[in-house]
Amino acid sequence: MKQVQRTSHGQPRVTGRIPERPPERQCIQVTCPQTARAFDIRVKRQSGARRLTLRVNPRGDVVLVIPPRGGLLDAIRFAQSHVDWISQKSSALPAATPFAAGALVPIRGVEHLLEHRPGRGTVWVETGTGLGGSCERLLCVAGDAGHMSRRVTDALKRWALQDLSEATAKHCRILGRKTPAIQLRDPVSRWGSCSSTGVISFSWRLILAPPYVLDYLAAHEAAHLIHMNHSPEFWGLLATMSRDVDRAESWLKSNGPGLHRYGREARA
Repeated sequence: MKQVQRTSHGQPRVTGRIPERPPERQCIQVTCPQTARAFDIRVKRQSGARRLTLRVNPRGDVVLVIPPRGGLLDAIRFAQSHVDWISQKSSALPAATPFAAGALVPIRGVEHLLEHRPGRGTVWVETGTGLGGSCERLLCVAGDAGHMSRRVTDALKRWALQDLSEATAKHCRILGRKTPAIQLRDPVSRWGSCSSTGVISFSWRLILAPPYVLDYLAAHEAAHLIHMNHSPEFWGLLATMSRDVDRAESWLKSNGPGLHRYGREARA
């Protein structure tokens, strides 16, 4: 791209080339010499970054944050020099639990065994008999076995929207506020958010958590309709809306990251 300047008479004058703006996100790959395992790394340019930073999120994605003018070659060298750390962090993550027959998946905090049922139908819960005659909860999925993962995901999102909508409406009634629009997402770092326009978003994975955790998150985001911050006033209001603040926060800290294992395909 040509760089154009103006002369004192306002005429254009070509003086050189404007460097192309590097893309905000790129991907690189590094390999661990000890295990020969290759890692795909997402390189993210961040305006406020002053140095190179690596992280492995709960889904197993490796992200390398670099300053706006950081070079890709430097990023590769940095990632390769920390490949042992990447390998250790990745290996420490809970094993992926795809939505497939035989998997155990928590629904509202209770484990359910996924079972494929040939024939037409949807997704439903029933009680079955396990080993030794014990009762267990089954999540039955009809249809083509190849569509099982999608069908389970769709059902969990549907139930999550129902539970979160009801819980949010309950807390909004207490606050005397109109229930806002509810959206479902699948973020890595937060379980809920409330925009300045009053739209509340939740992670659909809250349907996997115990009901008191889901209800606490609904109260938390509803409270943001009054206080768009985490001030003492916000926490004071939240304490009047939920008796499970500490218990739910503790559960999320200990168990929240593990919820990202469900529905995730095992990495090679």
